[in-house]
Amino acid sequence: MNTNDSLILEVADLEVDVLTGIYSEETGKKQPLRITVQARYEVAPHYDVDTPLDASKNYMDLKFAMSDGLPDGVHFKLIEAVADHICQTLFVQDKRIEAVTVKIVKLAIAQAGEQIGITLHRERPDGGG
Repeated sequence: MNTNDSLILEVADLEVDVLTGIYSEETGKKQPLRITVQARYEVAPHYDVDTPLDASKNYMDLKFAMSDGLPDGVHFKLIEAVADHICQTLFVQDKRIEAVTVKIVKLAIAQAGEQIGITLHRERPDGGG
């Protein structure tokens, strides 16, 4: 295996309603967010046609961290905190995840189709599995 090899799993453009915002009109109301997650994963030396799923990651785990894995009823003041929670959920889920990038677009504040939001990239804090 080449040490420069990498495997990036991605779930893109999932729309999720999340309690977030700092202004009084945002408090207690869910806002639509468009979330994309990329997880850099420990790559196997080779993938054959019959390589089992445990040699990679189930994409549904990423989708869970972006949606049902967010605590219900918790108001995140900043979307950065939403992104950080997703990163931490994925790091806890699987020690083979080396890094996570989360892009969040706040759909409610776009006026002309522009994408307003953040991208947070986190490397595994403990150096991996």
